[in-house]
Amino acid sequence: MTSVSDHILKVLLTGRAGICCRLAFCFLLIATGSYAQGDARVNALLDVKQITVGDQARMFINVTNDPATGKVIWPAIPDTFNSLEVVEKGKIDTLKNGAKLTYRQRLLITGFDSGLFKIPAFVFTVAPNSGTPYTIQSDSFTLQVLTVAVDTTKGFKGIKGIIYVKSSWRDYIGLIAGGILFVALVAFVIIYFVRNKRVAAPKPQGPVESLQDYALRLLRELDARQLWQKKQVKEYYVELTDVVRNYVEMRFQTSAMELTTDELLSKVAYHRDMQPYHDLLSQILNMADLAKFAKFQPMPQEHMDAMDKARQFIERTRPVIIETPAAEGESVRTNQPGEKI
Repeated sequence: MTSVSDHILKVLLTGRAGICCRLAFCFLLIATGSYAQGDARVNALLDVKQITVGDQARMFINVTNDPATGKVIWPAIPDTFNSLEVVEKGKIDTLKNGAKLTYRQRLLITGFDSGLFKIPAFVFTVAPNSGTPYTIQSDSFTLQVLTVAVDTTKGFKGIKGIIYVKSSWRDYIGLIAGGILFVALVAFVIIYFVRNKRVAAPKPQGPVESLQDYALRLLRELDARQLWQKKQVKEYYVELTDVVRNYVEMRFQTSAMELTTDELLSKVAYHRDMQPYHDLLSQILNMADLAKFAKFQPMPQEHMDAMDKARQFIERTRPVIIETPAAEGESVRTNQPGEKI
């Protein structure tokens, strides 16, 4: 049995009444700026039809689409069109309605020239998951921009000059009070910290490291790095000879870093204090030159011997302090031959 509502719908859709209903429905779509094709639908709305110069009209664009069937490509909306300006483009919000999504964006539009201007239609591309892409577009609108009403019956008035207002100290009482309070606070902080300043206790000084102990410590650190064990023979001998040469410069007050091995050994041979250690230094420096420049590969024992000879040279040249009885507790310090004191 057909219900009463079905009968009424059938009557509305047939005859003259049906034609009127269909025309009214199409007119409603055009008035609201709505357009649809396929599963996507676009709808645009302008909140006012006219504004005053400099005022703003709000335009809302809504696009409804089922993401399961395809995606909508949002157009690039220009900043100006037909003497109108888009002063703000809102972010595109997403509203879920069942399986479909509605994308909404708000535009603020203004005009600075009077007249009747057209807001163009915006074209959206719909890319379905299967099939040919198609476009949908919003409807266009007209926006009237009116000038500010001016009473032409009254004469023009000139621009008034600047009016200076006399001021007194009472106008600045807040700044004065704040300044006094700030100065008092700064003075209080300075006095407080000056009175409560603590003198830092002097840090206890540890024993001074002698030149020999310093050089031996460098040799220990070099030995701990195990360079020759890691096939870094050249680096091992470069650092070993650097320690020895630096020690010679500081201990005997003579240049050693810039000299070649032959030059240094020649100087040692004629140096009264270093002459006893000529053979020891010769063995260290010549072995180092073979490893550095002749690509000679010493045996492991030779690596260790070079380190031991460097330690022996430093230990044998350590100054010897001899405490001898002297008057009233004084001590006499003697050094081994060659040391400068």
